[in-house]
Amino acid sequence: MPLSHPHLVEIRHDLHRHPELGMQEARTKAFVAGYLRDLGLEVHEGAGVVGILRSGTGNRAIGLRADMDALPITEQSTHDYVSQNTGVMHACGHDGHTTMLLGAAADLAATRDFDGTVVFLFQPDEETGHGAKAMIDEGVLERFPVEEVYAIHNLPGAPLGQISTRPGLICSSESLFEITITGQGGHSSMPQVGVDAITVGAEMVQALQTIVSRKLAPGAGVVVSITEFLTNGQRNVLPGQAVLKGDVRARSPEDRAQVETFMRQITAGIAAAHGVTVEVSFVTEFVESMNATAPVEAVARVGTALGHDTIADRPPMSFSEDFGQFSAAVPGCFLLMGNGTEGAQGRPLHSDDYDFNDALLPLGAAFWAALVRDRLPTDKKG
Repeated sequence: MPLSHPHLVEIRHDLHRHPELGMQEARTKAFVAGYLRDLGLEVHEGAGVVGILRSGTGNRAIGLRADMDALPITEQSTHDYVSQNTGVMHACGHDGHTTMLLGAAADLAATRDFDGTVVFLFQPDEETGHGAKAMIDEGVLERFPVEEVYAIHNLPGAPLGQISTRPGLICSSESLFEITITGQGGHSSMPQVGVDAITVGAEMVQALQTIVSRKLAPGAGVVVSITEFLTNGQRNVLPGQAVLKGDVRARSPEDRAQVETFMRQITAGIAAAHGVTVEVSFVTEFVESMNATAPVEAVARVGTALGHDTIADRPPMSFSEDFGQFSAAVPGCFLLMGNGTEGAQGRPLHSDDYDFNDALLPLGAAFWAALVRDRLPTDKKG
């Protein structure tokens, strides 16, 4: 039977008090593994936690993913379950995601009213994009093969319980770049005898914006952001070295590859014009998250049947999601579920006063359980 709302809240608040950064989720993993074992699930621990629940004789299997990690943010909330780990906070709602999936596991373990296997995937380190790959590299999809995989993320600012998703691209990729410029430092009173790396770097900052405005098709949805400009200069010392760091979001692998190509061309050209050397590192941390049609249709069908305001053709999200590693390997669906519009529940994700909406817990748990019954029906239809 479903967990009571107070029980779900108790779990979520406990997880919120004890947030852990990616690949450091020792307490959270122990909590999740212990809870699943108490429900009678088969449990496997590695980079993350995997719970296996079987019912009936069906050979179909689906995967449900929740993320467990927190962020390096100092919480500014005043509620009585504020983070007890200084400088670490569940500012993205992963405490709620984990709780909803545990709630669904409890419901399904008690009823066993489905035919097949549910693989509960509790993933570490979603925030830096390493957790899904770590689980996949361990062989989770070979050891526990699934036909489809799903994930929920809460969405502040959207009405409570509203479900939105889309076929095709749902979340952008994220690539991190680092551009190192090596010129010739010198005295600030005699710039002509050196090559000031700040001047060269500033030119590159401006020129890199032409990738989006002039080299890619309008509406491509690419974002190029320089987020750090570091030098070895001092008050009267012109820097001989500068480092530009930043972030690229793209909606297709082709656009992502073009951005890297243009970035290397632009920086090499400016470096040649000024007689300096330049090195460029471009590393993709998150691939694009792609939704498959059948899983999206299932999500829309279940959401509508449960009475949720359901949108199956929302615009793609500009943020990135580690779920893309799973959906690149197995047909899947990443969906957003409204966290509410008021107070802390309406604050942007990653805000130091954001909070997951406890009213969403039973809605998410019930959705997960209903999705399993839809995809693994006992009447062998669907």
